[in-house]
Amino acid sequence: MPWLLLAPSITLLLLLIAFPLFFALYNSFYFWNLQMSPQPMAFIGFGNYEQALSSSTFMLALRNTLLLSIGGTAIQFALGLAIAVLLTQTLRGVTLVRVLLIMPTTIAPIVVGFLFRYLYDANGGLLPWVLQVLFIPLPPEGLLGSSTTALMSIMFADVWQWTPFFAIVLYAGLLSVPDSLVEAARVDGASRWTILTRIKLPVIKRTVLIILMLRFMQLFNTFDLVLILTRGGPGASSRTLSYSLYQQGLIDFNIGVASAMTWVIVLILNVILAIYIYIAFRDWEW
Repeated sequence: MPWLLLAPSITLLLLLIAFPLFFALYNSFYFWNLQMSPQPMAFIGFGNYEQALSSSTFMLALRNTLLLSIGGTAIQFALGLAIAVLLTQTLRGVTLVRVLLIMPTTIAPIVVGFLFRYLYDANGGLLPWVLQVLFIPLPPEGLLGSSTTALMSIMFADVWQWTPFFAIVLYAGLLSVPDSLVEAARVDGASRWTILTRIKLPVIKRTVLIILMLRFMQLFNTFDLVLILTRGGPGASSRTLSYSLYQQGLIDFNIGVASAMTWVIVLILNVILAIYIYIAFRDWEW
């Protein structure tokens, strides 16, 4: 009976995940450009993989993707943990803050992208005005028009949207820590910082490791914000692997290269996750 009840979900997952991946794997060995033919034209072996990896923008896109995913995850975790610790304190208005925290995560990334396009506008946007008031120099091209700030601007928008996710999950985790452990540490003279780092965080370690992995995977595949805010520009300074995949498949209609790039991204992400899982979860008792 359990397998019978799970069968519809498993079948749907196979259709939505396995079939597209094997479709991409098959076509990654063929020359196929929709501008020339609606069908694959010729078997070229690993030619598409060579073209994808030798592209002048591939390594830059990989670097940008790693910076965005690692940096964004670290910042969101640090800010989320700070907010979660504040929420555990007895403060006025905490209930309202808890309600408001969930709001950014309910907004579609496309909407967040358009919102921050207006906030970043050099001719009247709120964020450039705030930076000018704080005497922080702005690039003449604007925050989204400069190669030095475009990627960081994308990261800031993602941090705004997903830091509450970390805060809510970590807040729930901190509430689950037994009061007896905290009280025993206080009796022994432990400071708040020691209680947080030596008692609370180790207790919720599994939760922390899992949400870090989930957010890293999501950020590694960031596409919406890049498309709306910068389109990978200026030049290729904010291009990510997902946007490069979109460029190859839906702009240049080069399905063969796009299929090869799909599997390159899958392999890179799985290698990173395998290393992370080995290091982070090797001491777990299953």
